[in-house]
Amino acid sequence: MAPPGLPVASKRAARLSGTRAVFIGARPCPEGTYFRVWAPIANRVDVVIERREMRLPLTAEVAGYFSGTLPNVSAGDRYKFSLDEGEAFPDPASRYQPEGPHGASEVVDPGGYEWSASDQSWSGVSLSGQVLYELHIGTFSPEGTFLSAVLEFPRLRALGITSIECMPLAEFAGNAGWGYDGVALFAPHHHYGTPDDLRSMIDSAHEHGLGVILDVVYNHLGPDGNYLSKFSDHYLSDQDTDWGNAINFDGEHCLPVREFFLANAAHWIAEYHFDGLRLDATQSIHDSSDSRAHILTEIGAEVRASAAGRLTIVLAENEPQDCSLIYPVEENGYGLDAVWNDDFHHSAVVALTGRREAYFCGHLGRPQEFISAAKYGYLYQGQYYSWQNHPRGTSAFGLDPKAFVTFLENHDQVANFGRSLRLRSLSSPARYRAMTALWLLSPGTPMFFQGQEYGSETPFHYFAGHTAELARAVSKGRQKFMLQFSNQDTPQMRACFRDPEDPEAFRQSRLDPSEQFRNPEIVKLHADLLTLRRSNPVFHDRAVATLDGAVLGQDCLVLRYLTPNREDRLLVVNLGTGVDLPNLPEPLVARLPGCDWQVTWSSEWPEYGGCGSSSPGRFGAWHVPGECTMLLTPIRLARPFAPDIPKSGNVSREP
Repeated sequence: MAPPGLPVASKRAARLSGTRAVFIGARPCPEGTYFRVWAPIANRVDVVIERREMRLPLTAEVAGYFSGTLPNVSAGDRYKFSLDEGEAFPDPASRYQPEGPHGASEVVDPGGYEWSASDQSWSGVSLSGQVLYELHIGTFSPEGTFLSAVLEFPRLRALGITSIECMPLAEFAGNAGWGYDGVALFAPHHHYGTPDDLRSMIDSAHEHGLGVILDVVYNHLGPDGNYLSKFSDHYLSDQDTDWGNAINFDGEHCLPVREFFLANAAHWIAEYHFDGLRLDATQSIHDSSDSRAHILTEIGAEVRASAAGRLTIVLAENEPQDCSLIYPVEENGYGLDAVWNDDFHHSAVVALTGRREAYFCGHLGRPQEFISAAKYGYLYQGQYYSWQNHPRGTSAFGLDPKAFVTFLENHDQVANFGRSLRLRSLSSPARYRAMTALWLLSPGTPMFFQGQEYGSETPFHYFAGHTAELARAVSKGRQKFMLQFSNQDTPQMRACFRDPEDPEAFRQSRLDPSEQFRNPEIVKLHADLLTLRRSNPVFHDRAVATLDGAVLGQDCLVLRYLTPNREDRLLVVNLGTGVDLPNLPEPLVARLPGCDWQVTWSSEWPEYGGCGSSSPGRFGAWHVPGECTMLLTPIRLARPFAPDIPKSGNVSREP
């Protein structure tokens, strides 16, 4: 329901009003400011304007809504809602909380920002060809603001990043936090900047050719500063999540709750021009109603409807690995675009570090796992999973591999290593380079975590800014969580445990820009791999090439990208010691007729810090160097292939 009196002549205004979601919150209009709130718990709702001694009643609608247009109220005025002439509370759909979640809400004009010509011509983003970059605004730059983040956009785009994925921005209590305990879900966190600062950040991203995706939390609400229960008892259900009660999407009086969250999804797309959403922990978003589409399907549809013709993507995190999230609605799926692939990450961690504690115990880090991940996405698609003592996952056959977001690091996984160390610090340099190449030249959609692209050694701790008993409870809960890893449950590691409520945990997690210049070989490694990926669609478009793979040894594999025009690519990966293969009965490594394999890229080239490598079949029998990934391209021979004679070193041959 659009507020009365809003102009709809401009493209921007049409975009703001062209959504199926109801309107809630406050928005300036020619007659003043239009307010609308769901408060079924009250018989009367008044708007209380701070510092102006104004208290004006709203008109009751059906289903517990109250609304009205108040004259002489405009953008910048601060207000609260008083219920039944009692205490006043912040607006549940506040667009800005300049003093934090406990303070007054501020009227914001979403149409007051003048978007650049680049944004107005921006067509949005689709999944194909994406390279994502997860960041946390508060630690991404020394200032920790929307506007300071902009300074890094040219560098990210030049590297080959295509879209930024922002960790949650909704208002939360305290000066620091990851954002997953948001309470004012329509308001950008005030320490990061104003709503128009956020618009300016997204505008700048579009000017630099970067999409922007927002991580949102629709499975629970934060514990401090949550005033929704003052307006209704029906926002939460009696189903539990790991973080508190789930949202009531299917119980009594759930329709306005659904409208609230659909309006929130529409709000970020229409009012801020985000290019999509990442839905946190969808396994804890429950909807068993039969009379309407699943709430996740409706969220996806709302995102697309609110984009005014621009392309969008909706990603999902789902720990049980339910592939129905990305099956089309016509095939009884939810119709989302992609899911995070924890399986790839877990196999990579085991291969790089040898660690198999806790939830890593179901992975061996062996070559077949990486072949299967490249071909099928998830590894667990219904098999028994010993860590959880039940089957995990559902079938992904027939799904496009790019629908699986792959990563070596993300916010959770960096923080879950005992001292919040980066994966590069836990592996040998050569093996890490080899794994990076396997990751970026596999067909999944890759996602970097902030600082990874230049080899940052800055930790990323779990941090929060709670006080009193809540702070103690969060600290205790975090320590209990970390002790699932047997290597953390020792006196030595307990002494290293970083209290999330210690301000140092936040300070130490802030990126140091000077690190960008310390490891130029790591920057070049990532830049060159992304150039390879971008310049040749065989690596990410199955319409161009089909993929197959084979295991060559305990730590050695090949992926072959097969094309109809005989422009195959062969990726040879060895994560262990060098392998001699005098007998190689594997068709996937065979040369094309009249051609030989030529090394066109290697993770062991010196510009990446390596020690060099040559074609594995240069001397006849194959030798695959240790901890190395090589890309082989066919080269036409003027004469029949003949192996070189080794001039140095030892090359294994059959006796």
